[in-house]
Amino acid sequence: MRTLLTTLHSKYIHPSLALPCLAAYCGHECGELLIDEYTIHQPKENLLARIIACEPDVVCFSVYIWNRQLSLVLAVALKKAVPHVRIVLGGPEVSFEEISFFAGGLVDALICGEGEIPLRHLLKAWQGNREPAPCSGLQLPGMTAAAAGQSLLDPLDMLPSPFAASLVDLNRGYVYYESSRGCPYSCSFCMSALDERVRSFSMTRIQQDLALLMQAQVAQIKFVDRTFNYHAERSREIIKYILKNNRGSHFHFEVGADLLDETTLQLLETVPPGMFQFEIGVQTTSSDTLGRIGRKTSLEKLETNVRRLLRAGNIHLHLDLIAGLPGESVEDFYTSLRRVFALEPQHLQVELVKLLPGAPLRQQAESLGLCFDPSPPYSVLRTPYLGFGELEQIRGVGRLLDLLNNSGRFKHFLRTADAIFLDRVDLYRQLRDWWQRAGLFDEPIGLRQQFEALHQFVKSLAGDLQLREALARDFALVGRVVPGKSPTFFNSDLTAEEQQRVKLRVKQELELSGAGEKLQHFAAVFETLSQTAPRSLVLYLYRSRSGKSPTVEEVIL
Repeated sequence: MRTLLTTLHSKYIHPSLALPCLAAYCGHECGELLIDEYTIHQPKENLLARIIACEPDVVCFSVYIWNRQLSLVLAVALKKAVPHVRIVLGGPEVSFEEISFFAGGLVDALICGEGEIPLRHLLKAWQGNREPAPCSGLQLPGMTAAAAGQSLLDPLDMLPSPFAASLVDLNRGYVYYESSRGCPYSCSFCMSALDERVRSFSMTRIQQDLALLMQAQVAQIKFVDRTFNYHAERSREIIKYILKNNRGSHFHFEVGADLLDETTLQLLETVPPGMFQFEIGVQTTSSDTLGRIGRKTSLEKLETNVRRLLRAGNIHLHLDLIAGLPGESVEDFYTSLRRVFALEPQHLQVELVKLLPGAPLRQQAESLGLCFDPSPPYSVLRTPYLGFGELEQIRGVGRLLDLLNNSGRFKHFLRTADAIFLDRVDLYRQLRDWWQRAGLFDEPIGLRQQFEALHQFVKSLAGDLQLREALARDFALVGRVVPGKSPTFFNSDLTAEEQQRVKLRVKQELELSGAGEKLQHFAAVFETLSQTAPRSLVLYLYRSRSGKSPTVEEVIL
């Protein structure tokens, strides 16, 4: 019996961790196991052809929010093209289905929750030409998800290392790593609320896996633990091991900032700059809303620890807020946004709450008056406190945050705007309304179009000169400006004397340039750069060399 384990990623770079773990646990007792991964951007016909070309007897799809619809479409087509193939679906998106899901014989089995134990049980039975006996986490036709239940692997070391078994592709430069399962928090919007018992792999196992990944010099290692630092001593031991043995890998962790103690903070201050990135779920700064969603946290401690990490400056911080939570109005949300803006993290993400199948908040939706999209990603559409229009406004603000704040391309513009608008929230609310009226949310726009759109927004504010010039500086620093083809927000009308100063400086730079280095330049005049001079001449030097990233230097002449 040949079984294909597969999934559809949102991007090629994303590697599956679930499939190698399933293959490692199933071992050699379940027949031949193949792993093949695809993306949701590939044509359906091509995907179907690749699956059938594997000549599988069983196809197991790992199903998530981003691939549920296409996975089901493929399953239907696969059953029609090769009727004898058995189809198994697993993952968070199919762990809470009703009996009617099996109608029409589309699916032969569902794996609910953690899949290692029930999938091995199922495949061993089919390999032996037997019908599987009841097993926690295995839902068969005629059975409800509640009757199937969910299995938990404990201890986690029962799972053989998929890395040691060479089941994980380390050549993409990006690897997911799991050192624990479960979460100490019980947020009602999250699937982790169903498993408050946190289980960890042994420290020996964790160190063995990390040693293998660091020796392979995997560029990005992302810990998928729901709360990496749920146990302070454990997290410190892992961090110390990484610091001692790392060979250039970068690490991403989801941490509870309020759980960081003094000893851990002191250790984190020794981390080399750029090695670690922390994702911190703030969710909301409303104590009332935190209580409604069952999240126990100290906002004061969270903010204190975030400020300390930012002062140290060696760890990139990614903070998350969620809109549409129970009891929260539009102004409540913007109060949270102001409070998080004040922390000045490097990345701030805003998303609407998703009412995931099986999550407590979805079960409470009717009593709380939460209306949501029944199709993935199950985003909230209306609450007793927020209408659709207000949620859409917040969603637009989140998209603009990615464009301006999180891209890092508009630092001068944002810094200048801070002195003109009431605060960042005021800027983003006004910009969102203008962006919507201009129809700019309808489709993606390129980098130059983003800057030109912001210039039009600035002109709508009576053309503030400081903002226009800040925008020009940002544009010149993120990409080469071609003389004669610069955007209209530049003043490149230089006097003869200014042109001569530029010519002399460029000549000096050319004489200092190394062999094989290419130097290009662009000059512009700014009126608000200096408080003492009415006119500043700025030269941008663009250097490039084969095999190296290009650089840009801003020189005030």
